[in-house]
Amino acid sequence: MTEQNNIESILDDLETRYEASVTRLRTALARYAKNGVRPDPDARDDGAFAYPELRVEYDPEIPPPTPARAFARLNQPGIYTTSIARPALFRAYLREQLEHLVRDYPVKISVGTSASEIPYPYVLDGGDLDLEGISTAELSRWFPSTDLIHIGDEVADGAWDVTLDPTRPLALFDALRTDFSLARLKHYTGTPAEHFQRFVLFTNYVRYVDEFVRFAVAALRDKGSRFTMLSVPGGTYEHGDLADAEEQIAAGVWRRHQMPAYHLMTPDGDGITLVNIGVGPSNAKTICDHIAVIRPEAWLMIGHCGGLRPSQTIGDYVLAHAYLRDDHVLDDVLPVEIPIPAIAEVQTALYNAALTVTGEGEEALKSRFRTGTVVTTDDRNWELRYTLSALRFNQSRAVAIDMESATVAAQGYRFRVPYGTLLCVSDKPLHGELKLPGQANAFYERAISQHLRIGIETLDLLREEGDGLHSRKLRSFDEPPLR
Repeated sequence: MTEQNNIESILDDLETRYEASVTRLRTALARYAKNGVRPDPDARDDGAFAYPELRVEYDPEIPPPTPARAFARLNQPGIYTTSIARPALFRAYLREQLEHLVRDYPVKISVGTSASEIPYPYVLDGGDLDLEGISTAELSRWFPSTDLIHIGDEVADGAWDVTLDPTRPLALFDALRTDFSLARLKHYTGTPAEHFQRFVLFTNYVRYVDEFVRFAVAALRDKGSRFTMLSVPGGTYEHGDLADAEEQIAAGVWRRHQMPAYHLMTPDGDGITLVNIGVGPSNAKTICDHIAVIRPEAWLMIGHCGGLRPSQTIGDYVLAHAYLRDDHVLDDVLPVEIPIPAIAEVQTALYNAALTVTGEGEEALKSRFRTGTVVTTDDRNWELRYTLSALRFNQSRAVAIDMESATVAAQGYRFRVPYGTLLCVSDKPLHGELKLPGQANAFYERAISQHLRIGIETLDLLREEGDGLHSRKLRSFDEPPLR
């Protein structure tokens, strides 16, 4: 059986095998570019360019007691496998998962060669390769490429077929799916995947970014802060180089990226990532698809919404307890009749954070803090269908409407990432208070700083939860062991 003191050598083996495959692939690409030498098919058959495979064998004589936590659980005997991309990036995550398994189950953990090859586009960065003049079609003929038939979310969506593979999935995402998303993250956000932190805020307004940058720069100027670096599209900022940092970031290259990300980093990766996802459920789905492979501890939606109740006031908060999904982007993989439950630990943290940041007592906060159903629509001009919308809102008892929150929550449910939503009322379209420029500017100045800091405080509270943050509400009865 594998012991705790074997885990570091297992992780070392994963990294060694992965780096060897990357080196062989880069070397073969360089030889082809220089001399037209094709890679040896026999070597490929032997796994020359393959991802490493992590393997857990579990065959107990007597099943041990089931641990109380929601993840790192083995529900039945068998062999569990997954291919691993970028093992150095995921080392801390893998260590945590394997330590739980080894402590609680009689398992044998080993490393081998997977059947999946590393697509050549994923090794081009950092390889100093000159492939100019060689078409992608030509390279794909002789080297492994990004063949979409092998990339999918069947395990996460419960569509994995046990009869097609002699082993069971060890993780929600294999190496091909992971590498695909890591590349997309850099493209969409303008920042390296290595800089993403395990606690994530999503917003739908750039003014939250400005406030987050101010908060981050102030934190880095504090020598006692646990934060060590701020990563933004186009560069990084550390303790000694913060002169004019806010102005430089505002004038930087973030406009080149569809969903720019900002990472207030710690040495352990438990800092805060803020992503401006812009407007709409399509963006919300896209970014969650890719951030999910990093296995964040939690993600929260903080943004603006339309208030649907006459008693609400501009600047009031809405804590989503339920979601009416009119976004339509996930209907094929997560039918709308599937309930998206509120996560108790997240709901409590959001409320307690609001108490702390506002400094108000519970009675005073209740006057501007509404809980209830949030509608997420894919129609930015839903107001033009007033009669239909009003009926829908009445039937659902909704208190607010936006274009992202239910998508973010549904993706959290789908990918087993704890989620929550705290919105701020910016207009009341049903009650004659439309979002107009004069009204909006005063609202923004008054509300954004406090709202963002509630989100940050919430993540601090969730970080203290540890393993208890991960709810069994998010796990199915036949679940891959790794979180």
